[in-house]
Amino acid sequence: MSEEAVASGQVAAVVTWLEMVERPEPADIPSPLRLIRIEQPRLDHYRALFRLVGAPWLWFSRLAMGDEALAAIVHDPAVHLFTIVDEAEAEVGMIELDFRQSGQCELSFVGLVPELSGKGHGRWLLGEALRHAWAGDGVERVHVHTCTLDHPAALGAYRRAGFIAFKRSVERFADPRLTGILPLDCAPQVPLIGTGAALAAARSA
Repeated sequence: MSEEAVASGQVAAVVTWLEMVERPEPADIPSPLRLIRIEQPRLDHYRALFRLVGAPWLWFSRLAMGDEALAAIVHDPAVHLFTIVDEAEAEVGMIELDFRQSGQCELSFVGLVPELSGKGHGRWLLGEALRHAWAGDGVERVHVHTCTLDHPAALGAYRRAGFIAFKRSVERFADPRLTGILPLDCAPQVPLIGTGAALAAARSA
């Protein structure tokens, strides 16, 4: 067994890549939540939604992009964005599906706000994501990746839905809370380590 130190100011995660090559049986799971397709989303709206859903799990990749790079993705007609709204019409989640590779769909981002965790909404959300993914023209493979920074139940949920793991990797990146992309108080379950900012955040907590 080997061990490799992670540099101060960096975060490391184990990434698991999963795929599904057969359309699953449709799941009829009732939910008070509903999907709304957003075509050509405003970039400020997209970033706010991405931050709302992803900040607790240190999602930052889209927040680090400039307008041109982000628009090239989210305004592509082969990228389908859905917001999830509750009974009060408040946004509580998102699904982003990427059909840009012929015959395939990537579940790029699937998530709900943490307040809805453990209430059964995740099964409904993943079922909806798969229904729309397999509805794409000529789709023969759906794939997704999750990491050890995501919700602890994410990997198990994908496997129960029928995904098969096929690759594992280790990802290292600068902590987005220390680069200013996300606030210091995001994702308290992931400690800020070895920096003046970490010490300041700890003192103010």
